[in-house]
Amino acid sequence: MYQEEYARWCAANLDDPDLAPELASIVGDEEAIKERFAVALKFGTAGLRGTMCVGLHQMNIHVIRHATQAFAQVILEEGPEAVKRGVAVCFDCRNNSDIFAREAACVMAGNGIPVR
Repeated sequence: MYQEEYARWCAANLDDPDLAPELASIVGDEEAIKERFAVALKFGTAGLRGTMCVGLHQMNIHVIRHATQAFAQVILEEGPEAVKRGVAVCFDCRNNSDIFAREAACVMAGNGIPVR
């Protein structure tokens, strides 16, 4: 299953200039592919935490987009008042925090949820 997920990522046109070289760097490395694609990164008490690299079990803009879409869906299911309240998206000094915040804001806005 993880090999198929890896192949899907390799074939995808994901707006990320670092994606193709990073995916190419693990071709034939069964352990690296399994580590990155066998399971999705879990949302825990500290939020999403993981190594920043490509894969489902890592921190990258694609995982941020996926998690944010799930959160947007919860807000949408709560109804118009929840949507109207919107969300606040912040970032800090951690690596890629500003990029991840921008991606999260774009996903929310794409769902019609106001972002501050």
